[in-house]
Amino acid sequence: MSVQPTVPAAVASEAVIDPGVGHRTRTRTVQVLDPTGLPRVGVPVTVEQVAHGIAFGCIGFDETERAWRRLTGAPAAPGEDELLDRLDALWFDLFDTATLPFYWGTFEPEQGRVRTAALRAAAEHYVSRGARVKGHPLVWHTVAPRWLEAYPDDEVLRLLRARVRRDAAEFAGLVDTWDAINEVVIMPVFTKDTNAVTRVAKSVGRLGMVRLAFDEARAANPAATLLLNDFDMSVDYEHLIEECLAAGVRIDALGLQSHMHQGAWGRDKTLDVLERFGRFGLPLHLTETTMLSGDLMPKHLDDLNDHQVDHWPSTPDGLDRQADQVVAHYRALVADARVEAITYWGLADHGMWLNAPGGLVFADGTPKPAYEALRDLVRGQWWLAPTTVATDGEGRIQVSGLPGRYSLQVEGTRTEFVIGADSVDTASVTVR
Repeated sequence: MSVQPTVPAAVASEAVIDPGVGHRTRTRTVQVLDPTGLPRVGVPVTVEQVAHGIAFGCIGFDETERAWRRLTGAPAAPGEDELLDRLDALWFDLFDTATLPFYWGTFEPEQGRVRTAALRAAAEHYVSRGARVKGHPLVWHTVAPRWLEAYPDDEVLRLLRARVRRDAAEFAGLVDTWDAINEVVIMPVFTKDTNAVTRVAKSVGRLGMVRLAFDEARAANPAATLLLNDFDMSVDYEHLIEECLAAGVRIDALGLQSHMHQGAWGRDKTLDVLERFGRFGLPLHLTETTMLSGDLMPKHLDDLNDHQVDHWPSTPDGLDRQADQVVAHYRALVADARVEAITYWGLADHGMWLNAPGGLVFADGTPKPAYEALRDLVRGQWWLAPTTVATDGEGRIQVSGLPGRYSLQVEGTRTEFVIGADSVDTASVTVR
């Protein structure tokens, strides 16, 4: 990324370090004027990036559990808070968007007993430090409340609508992005356990469940960004999207899960997925990304949950493989302008789904090579560090970088501005 006195935009764009994302960079011209409107010539100006336009995310489940523990007065395990503080610092040193757990069965384990205060505390923890927050999910058949199963279908649907309205409204302004409904392709035919959500999905169908989730969430928070999210990258998901759009369901973004426990997608599959789901003209969010630093899961398993092990360590080859694959995957995603968010599903091996070595950090809080490699991209090659240059003869500088928020400081005065993503942005920003 670059900052320099005003020169033709083509020259400024050549300074991008990573050519793979050069086509996504944009340029703004900033002019510094004195209080009378005259240009400040040769004055030092310091510019730095404040936030990416692309959401680089990770789950914030640990912080949610810590908030719950503090609210209930439960004691921490020896060294637990110190570890969580270390992980929290690593989180903010790389990520800017937190996904928080709103699974109905754990959010409301007993009817009417909700964890609103804990989720609010966790959300405020991230928002207070400039991060964005996403809720996951409002409707899902897995981790559904057991108490819901006693009700007949019409009451289940009423309670489900009320749950979506309640939580989307309660967190409006704090959590404004939601996986409105999760894994609908499999929802009506799910057989791993009995639950009331699968039961009603069989009666109202996939479209009916999607419409319920989106209608209720939209009514509760009209400003929300609502995702349809799934792990199924087959034509079945494409057909579901087609059906929903044809029926008038307003989907704000498509969620694409990419848990790679059986091996990385690789460039060809990644580009194929982006092309097939990008054809709908909707923003793409890679909502759940995982890559392993240990032995891979057997290929013959259709359901990843069937691989249950007590100990699943990293290996030297696995650590190197994970770092290389994380870099390649993120580069392929960021190079596609349709991708607006990428969420890694777990910072540390501590608490990782299926005990897999899928974290970017070891369980003791030590970064893996993959963490360092990804940080070198997100906060290195794709990030404008504080840079000081002098204005030209008309009091101007040009700033080139990936879309996002930037700050400019001159003689103690700080101003923020945005480099947009829609087009080559040559509009000027004036600072007095």
